[in-house]
Amino acid sequence: MQELSNKIVSVIIVTCAIGDYLKSCLDSLKGQTHPFLEIILIDNSLNPNFSQTISKAWPEVKLYSSPKNLFYGQGLNKGIQMSQGDFVLCLNDDVILEKRFIREALKGFSISESIGMVSGKILRQDKQTIDSTGLFLSPWRTAKERGYGIKDKGQFEKEEYIFGVNGAVAFYRREMLEQIKADAEYFDSDFRMFYEDLDIAWRAKNRGWKGYYIPTAIAYHVRGATARQVKGINRRFARHYLSDELHADLIKNRYLAIIKNESRVGFFLHLPLTVFYEILLWGYILLLRPRLIKRFVLDLKRFNSAWRKRRVPYALPHQ
Repeated sequence: MQELSNKIVSVIIVTCAIGDYLKSCLDSLKGQTHPFLEIILIDNSLNPNFSQTISKAWPEVKLYSSPKNLFYGQGLNKGIQMSQGDFVLCLNDDVILEKRFIREALKGFSISESIGMVSGKILRQDKQTIDSTGLFLSPWRTAKERGYGIKDKGQFEKEEYIFGVNGAVAFYRREMLEQIKADAEYFDSDFRMFYEDLDIAWRAKNRGWKGYYIPTAIAYHVRGATARQVKGINRRFARHYLSDELHADLIKNRYLAIIKNESRVGFFLHLPLTVFYEILLWGYILLLRPRLIKRFVLDLKRFNSAWRKRRVPYALPHQ
């Protein structure tokens, strides 16, 4: 096993300064038992007063104030480019980490050099409901959060391999990120929000990298705090509470992830379930949200970009 207790961890937080979440997130980082932290904040608020407040209150934080909204994926790309750590922890600003989170999560990377992603146990604010114990690829090619929305009764206390990690608390090995990036991007900027975590996990999996789950690394997440209407926070059926713009991204990005990463064998193997899902999805849209069709059509140009990125050669597969 590798000794990682002296390795630098770069923590990247992307914020739009919505709600009163960021302070608690930064406080939880300040209390981490792993001492070698680099904290980078990507400010998407477009509010100069906000960035000035952060600089005064948290002078140790490296701050980048964007002149435009970079959205989540591009914001993380900027943070990774600014960072120096051997490991990169990407956080939503509505996440709070228990004080041993980073120290415990690093144990996952120490098991094997082929582990490029580590997830802890992510709970909701009530500390009883599971938000994610690992990201998986469903048979109908959607992102599936294991344990999503159910009570934590100790059913996920075993360390084990997983497909990928939830984007709200995504811990990566830098070597993996450098190997799988395409067009100088780690996260695909065409995604903006949603499915960017599945895309990066799928790309990594295709290059021989693995994900791992450490249940003793515990974090708390306010599901949907920065993307949904207030009444939709921590609620099931997230798409009901999204704006038309974000809902269109949710639909589009699933297709982009499939185009970029699915194998021919995988496509035909899962085709029956995928078709069934498509019938339900588009039935819902036609009946309840037909406005999304126009937005979706306008984004079809991004499909050509996805096909091109599928053909971009990565570095040699990880051994």
